[in-house]
Amino acid sequence: MSERDSSKIQGQASEDDGSCGSFFSGLLTFLSMILIILTFPISIWGCVKMVQEYQRAVIFRLGRVKKGGAVGPGLFWIIPCIDSIQVVDLRTVSFDVPPQEILTKDSVTVAVDAVVYYKISNPMASVCNVTNASQSTRFLAATTLRTILGTKTLQEILADREHTAKVILEQLDAATDPWGIRVERVEVKDVRLPKQLQRAMAAEAEATREARAKVIAAEGEQKASRALKEASLIISESPSALQLRYLQTLTSISAEKNSTIIFPLPIDMMSNFMKGNSGAVEQM
Repeated sequence: MSERDSSKIQGQASEDDGSCGSFFSGLLTFLSMILIILTFPISIWGCVKMVQEYQRAVIFRLGRVKKGGAVGPGLFWIIPCIDSIQVVDLRTVSFDVPPQEILTKDSVTVAVDAVVYYKISNPMASVCNVTNASQSTRFLAATTLRTILGTKTLQEILADREHTAKVILEQLDAATDPWGIRVERVEVKDVRLPKQLQRAMAAEAEATREARAKVIAAEGEQKASRALKEASLIISESPSALQLRYLQTLTSISAEKNSTIIFPLPIDMMSNFMKGNSGAVEQM
């Protein structure tokens, strides 16, 4: 809250309400002081009040805010007959916003709840400008949550919670500023989706993963085929390279402890045998 608004509230106590009102106020104050003196020291227990370090007391004298604003912490003096006090807690308060059924921008129904942290920064405004500052802040937080999330898609709500909480904080803090309340933090705690939508999203994610796995496997086969093609071209340039590769394969097989018996045959013999078979087929 601005200093101008605060001074306006405090300044109401210094304005005169006419000579008649001033006369009766002075008369009641005088009679109250006489009553306190006559009942002293018993009256001292009703005149001295105390508030804690985290509290402030707003004093109303004959219905008007006393000059000087809120008092405390510690001891202060009041006139029991004409003064009334209202104690305000300045500590940070947190509350859960009840789950709100929200229809998102892409027509999806979700239940969203949040946590709001706030504190009273101006005790005078929180008492004089709003009936119940705490309850009003709770209602406004729920309404703001519905309004903000109704303009976002489901993907934005799920993926960008920090930005959403920041927008809610700014609007909520601006709205509660005339009440003397400063909103410190807003966190979107949970987003609950319908069960049918959860199953649909799970099926979509599973299909996406399977498609990605098939693409990766196909790319691996393609790279392996290219590598084999390049290897075959290199081996075809030198017959001895093929013989060495054959011997290397035999070595790798024999390294494994098995009972397989291998009879190596020269590659030239096999090639001559294949040529002889092809000639016999042509004569037939």
